[in-house]
Amino acid sequence: MSEPLPHAHGGPPLRASLRACPGDFEVTERLGFEPAGSGEHAFVQIEKTGANTEWVARELAAAARVPVPAVGFAGLKDRHAVTRQAFTVHLPGRPGPDWNALAIAGVRVLSATRHDRKLRRGAHRGNGFVIRLRDVEGDRDLAEARLAAIRERGVPNYFGEQRFGRDEHNLELAQALFAGRRLPRAQRGFALSAARADLFNALLAVRVQEGNWERALEGEVWMLDRTHSIFGPEPWSEALAQRLATLDIHPTGPLWGRGELRSAADVHALEADLARMRPQFAHGLEEAGLEQERRALRLRADGLAYAWEDPRTLVLSFELGAGAFATTVLRELCDWNTAPGAG
Repeated sequence: MSEPLPHAHGGPPLRASLRACPGDFEVTERLGFEPAGSGEHAFVQIEKTGANTEWVARELAAAARVPVPAVGFAGLKDRHAVTRQAFTVHLPGRPGPDWNALAIAGVRVLSATRHDRKLRRGAHRGNGFVIRLRDVEGDRDLAEARLAAIRERGVPNYFGEQRFGRDEHNLELAQALFAGRRLPRAQRGFALSAARADLFNALLAVRVQEGNWERALEGEVWMLDRTHSIFGPEPWSEALAQRLATLDIHPTGPLWGRGELRSAADVHALEADLARMRPQFAHGLEEAGLEQERRALRLRADGLAYAWEDPRTLVLSFELGAGAFATTVLRELCDWNTAPGAG
């Protein structure tokens, strides 16, 4: 359904196998705070392998004999990976089960303490990744130059393919929803998120194609790196130029919804044209009651490092802010195939 997204740094110089086994894709949640040590909630740090975050939440609820909404977590983590993240379980006045004795397939408890509030979606600062690419083919020198470019300039902050579901099923749900079909709550959420992501990716693709995804156009709205703090439009200045060059701020694009676009001049015209080109999604998101928000067009891969384990195995490590996709970084470096069932 959606068009192929253009690359910012040229076509990927490598081809590789991704997720040959869960341990090839490690994700560690960075909360940005420590648990309180006391409070009504159990705070459980777990490592899961080949397990879905929401499934783990249901299993924790069953073990603690509480309803599923009593369990909180900051973000959905990859199933086909080894991931480490925190859960809270609301247990006022009681300790709950022996967390270290839990028998949940693919789950290991790393620590358990108490906390004073439920973990909410988006509460984490970001995620750290360690990714192993196997059976690597291609130009190694060009790949290392590409990694340097990614480190220095970042990558377009596309929503990853996970947002759209297998074979873009979530976009099909969005079309059905906006055509008047009633969907269960969970499917409706997937549909709205996919439609919003599709509009954002389309706008970003235009700016990548035109070479201005990391440059200032007239009427730009800016976002401070690794935050949701936005400002502008405002007159161009040397101070803005310096902050843009050092990846301290990024241009933004719309997460579509009701209300006026914050952008102005050239940027406003570009974004308004997008809504006219995709009226079903734009109008549908407005009718669903979502409000206009902004998302950075550029993504910085913090601490990007790499090492060749052998001539055909490349290990990458980096950190991304919450809501960013590791595959968005990888796509600038390589095309990949995945193990059957790994998605």
